Amino acid sequence: MNHLNGIMWLDFCLFVLLLGLFFFVFVSSAITRIHKVYLIFHFQIMLWPLCKFGVSTTTDPVLQMLYIKIAYISLSLIGLGWLVFALFLTGQSYKLDRRFRLVLAAATSITVLAAAFNPSGLFVSPRLGNYVEHDVGPLFWLLVGMLLAYGAVSLKLMLGTLRVHTAPVHRKQVRMALSGMLVFSLFAVTDLLFNVIWVDNFPLIPGLTSLGMTVAAVYFVIAIHKYRIFDVVRLAQLNVLDSMSMGVAVLDEHEVVLEANKALQRYFDIRTGDRFPVEKLLASHGDVSTAELFLANIRTAFDQPVQQEIACRSNEGLRYYSVRCEPVIDRWMLIGRVLTFQDVTEYKELMMASAEQNKMLAERNEELTVIQQELFSANQKLEHLAVTDGLTGCFNRRYLMQQLEHEMIANARYRIPFAIFLFDIDLFKSINDTYGHLVGDEVIKSTAEAVKKSLRRTDILARYGGEEFTVYLPHTTMEQAVILAERVKAAVASNLIHTGPGSEPVNITISMGVLAAHHDQPVRIEDTKQYLKELFHKVDTALYEAKKRGRNRIVSVEPAS
Repeated sequence: MNHLNGIMWLDFCLFVLLLGLFFFVFVSSAITRIHKVYLIFHFQIMLWPLCKFGVSTTTDPVLQMLYIKIAYISLSLIGLGWLVFALFLTGQSYKLDRRFRLVLAAATSITVLAAAFNPSGLFVSPRLGNYVEHDVGPLFWLLVGMLLAYGAVSLKLMLGTLRVHTAPVHRKQVRMALSGMLVFSLFAVTDLLFNVIWVDNFPLIPGLTSLGMTVAAVYFVIAIHKYRIFDVVRLAQLNVLDSMSMGVAVLDEHEVVLEANKALQRYFDIRTGDRFPVEKLLASHGDVSTAELFLANIRTAFDQPVQQEIACRSNEGLRYYSVRCEPVIDRWMLIGRVLTFQDVTEYKELMMASAEQNKMLAERNEELTVIQQELFSANQKLEHLAVTDGLTGCFNRRYLMQQLEHEMIANARYRIPFAIFLFDIDLFKSINDTYGHLVGDEVIKSTAEAVKKSLRRTDILARYGGEEFTVYLPHTTMEQAVILAERVKAAVASNLIHTGPGSEPVNITISMGVLAAHHDQPVRIEDTKQYLKELFHKVDTALYEAKKRGRNRIVSVEPAS
């Protein structure tokens, strides 16, 4: 009984010690990401002695089994926590991608579920009716195998970090962590050998794993504060600074250089402890007033960053830098500044070359715009010439036929009435013979203008050929067509055409054939050209009949069915 009490209080004391160390690290350290990882790992370690203590405080097998399950679940998580901690410590946390996390979660879940459910006692089983001393099954050895795998991977990570060329401080940190891992592993393996594998050959040695965890935790806490084992932040900051392409200088309030990265030392001959030569640097700036303003701003600005582009003359010629000054504030006091220098010479030269090219391109674009406008105007003229008659300005026969091919299909399908006029100037040959071709052209032109004025806006007037014209009238019945034809004939008859100084004006007449079509039912036109040919044959026949009857008259054709 006293032996069991000793085991119970040993585990409890170790738990209390681990809990104290946990709070000591939590309170005394600036909590960075790696500290958070270690504290989670430390918390998992604390569960083992706590649960072992809990097993010893009760005789209820159900409660004992619950404590045993929690203890082994925490042991499963310790292996995972150690691997994650090793990844962060060696600077390889980037390997924790989604796929790797899924593999770790799956592997740990198997052992956690095995410990939690203990199917058929395959993980642990009671000995002598309780779990203070218990037998282990094959699922327990699965847990041991997983812990060994996690330990082997962690060992490989840390040994690999020690083999590569790293900073001495980093190597010391990894060695300290490796030593702590070996201390913990030594006690755990000893516990496994004497209290599990050789349990029947040697007396029970209680608390070995708990003691190993505690010794390793004490070792880590001492290392954290004495050797700054987790002071990776500053090391990482220096590595980041040296890997940057821009120059960085950290100044105190007296403009003394506290840190200067390698990039800045390539630009300027500056060392830690030197006073930063701001005036000398800006003295080479071409614009003195701008340099003085920038110098005044960085020395008076309290909580606002200042940025300016400066040009410095060097052996390589004129170099351009984008300089930014960021104040460092602590409790409303200015304790320093961070200066960054970005060499923008190539960018500046590219910008200047680009500006010159843009100027040339703008001029070229203006020329192209003018050419484009001229081409557009020329195309419009060509399009106009292609569809109009040069003398009268009316549409030509080709355009009219193209339009009618589309119109006839719609008219037949939707039963839209339409009409066509075909007329020519009476006795036009005698006008040419009497007054000449110039007057004849004027007669044709003036007649077209008179007809245009008497038509509707939707009607299309086209010169059919010579002195012959045709008019297409959409949405027009026979009655409306006859009225419009009479109006056109009257407008031409009243139109006086001057033939020259001292000559009497010429008065002309026209003969006209009128055709109006309206389909009672929708009609499908198979050959549009043939259909138009038939329509114009009918209206031409009507025009011939008008001339035969004595000219200056209108003859209409019976509506096409």
